[in-house]
Amino acid sequence: MATKSAPPRPVPRLYLATPIVDDPMPLIASLPALLAGADIAAVLLRLKPADPRSMISRIKALAPAVQNGGAALLIEGNAELVARSGADGAHLTGIEAMQEALPTLKPDRIAGVGGLITRHDSMAAGEAGADYVLFGEPDGRGQRPSADAVAERLQWWAELFEPPCVGYAATITEAGEFAAVGADFVLVGDFIWADPRGAAAALMDAGQAIRQSHAAMTGKAQAAQG
Repeated sequence: MATKSAPPRPVPRLYLATPIVDDPMPLIASLPALLAGADIAAVLLRLKPADPRSMISRIKALAPAVQNGGAALLIEGNAELVARSGADGAHLTGIEAMQEALPTLKPDRIAGVGGLITRHDSMAAGEAGADYVLFGEPDGRGQRPSADAVAERLQWWAELFEPPCVGYAATITEAGEFAAVGADFVLVGDFIWADPRGAAAALMDAGQAIRQSHAAMTGKAQAAQG
């Protein structure tokens, strides 16, 4: 009797981090076309620090451009602003920050978490109710693990745990590598906005790299299953 093969994993989707936003107008103008041209599941809004009223105003201005494009809007930190601004959730750094924010966000809004140094931290975040875990982002000094280390952590998580995992890709090549090892989402940001061809072209290339890697991974898995 042939063994039943596991269903193929869906193609990973993009998670787009914005530049640090002070004036939201340029982003409001560009986001609809970017969302229409790439498979972006969510946008992570990185706000320049300001008083709460100013930050809420920026979020409210940007939210329709994101949400009308079919993506979720998450705020980096500042979980206390989510409900008041109409955002869909927050991304927190570290277990303590996530635990503090959970009562504000749950059950209606997304609570994602990064800054997970150890495997134990990652498992604790999943058990505490994180909606996703992020691996590979720079720390406060701008340092990040090697791409191989990030890929290893993503593969470990994808094989064992239910909550989605996100790989922070610093290049198009990394986006493909993280898709190949089982990331559910690939976070892209600074290199997208810095691309001299424009963000749309960079997003198109990142999406293509993800699809190609996913197809290769799926083909190998099917071949191994006979």
